[in-house]
Amino acid sequence: MDRVKLWPYTPLMYILAIETSADDTAAAVVTIDAQGYGQILGQAVYTQAAEHAKYGGIVPEIASRAHQLHLKRLVGEALQQAQLKLESLDAIAATTGPGLTTALAMGASFAKTLALVLGKPFLATNHLEGHALSPLLAPDQTLAQAFLGRHEAYVLLLVTGGHTQLILVRGVGDYALLGTTADDAVGECFDKTGALLRLAHPAGPKMETLAQGGNPQALVLPQPRTANVLDFSFSGLKTAVRQAVESGVYAPTDVAASLQHTVAMVLATKLGLALQQTGAKHAVVAGGVAANATIRAALQQVCATAGASFTAPPLALCTDNAAMIAYAAALRQLKGLPDGGGLAAPLHPRWPLQGLGNYS
Repeated sequence: MDRVKLWPYTPLMYILAIETSADDTAAAVVTIDAQGYGQILGQAVYTQAAEHAKYGGIVPEIASRAHQLHLKRLVGEALQQAQLKLESLDAIAATTGPGLTTALAMGASFAKTLALVLGKPFLATNHLEGHALSPLLAPDQTLAQAFLGRHEAYVLLLVTGGHTQLILVRGVGDYALLGTTADDAVGECFDKTGALLRLAHPAGPKMETLAQGGNPQALVLPQPRTANVLDFSFSGLKTAVRQAVESGVYAPTDVAASLQHTVAMVLATKLGLALQQTGAKHAVVAGGVAANATIRAALQQVCATAGASFTAPPLALCTDNAAMIAYAAALRQLKGLPDGGGLAAPLHPRWPLQGLGNYS
């Protein structure tokens, strides 16, 4: 990925990573310099949406077979883009959690085999840490300079299909959970309400398209209160949308627009409160839902009001990808943090971001 180079860039290590935590198969080659600035040299992704669409969700067995079928080709494509041979790599990384067990196993076993054959280190990597650090790869290096150069913390809003969390990122491997969801994640909320509107899986992106033709003020939807003001709850919102759809009164476009508007307002409000509580001057959104333009705009506005910088990864780094896995693994190596157990690294279907400074 091209970016403006503000200084001479000298690669320190080259990492190949594989990502197979759910229904996207991905490989990437990333390099990192001695200061921690990363460059994406090559990446390839196969999206399995078509295989799972008729089932209305991810089928683990189908996802695993697709990973097995496409991994070798994708690794070859990433290496070709990077103009590197396997022997030139310094390490092999793979997502080992959280995610679907059988899907994780496919990528991890493939990567471990490569590492063993090549005599390279294997780096077990947390999928959420990949998302958390992915904004540092953005072409706009405002955040990277603040975090890597001046050691300034940032507030991360992580919004994926399975996670909605506010996290204070104080350093690589140093994460403090500020708030999380009590029920559905934002991605789940979009997917489930999209299914009510008869949108094919994955419904999230289709909801955004449908909302473009609707009135965001058509429905007054609830914004649930939580004991911790930085926590989230979307089950009540989902129920309200279901009742609106079943009433037959509202156009699908208005339902989609109203839901999207309400979610954007909830996320923006919580992010603003997190900035106030922590005093952080930088905010980041990461995860697949970060691709939603309405949500991005609302978050950018609240950051401007708070006097904080706002960073969102390029769209290619919002959804599941291997570049973020390679970069997170490289940063951990640079900081001398544990590698997750090397070739003996276990899978972690549930693996929280907190405590990753010393994971093994």
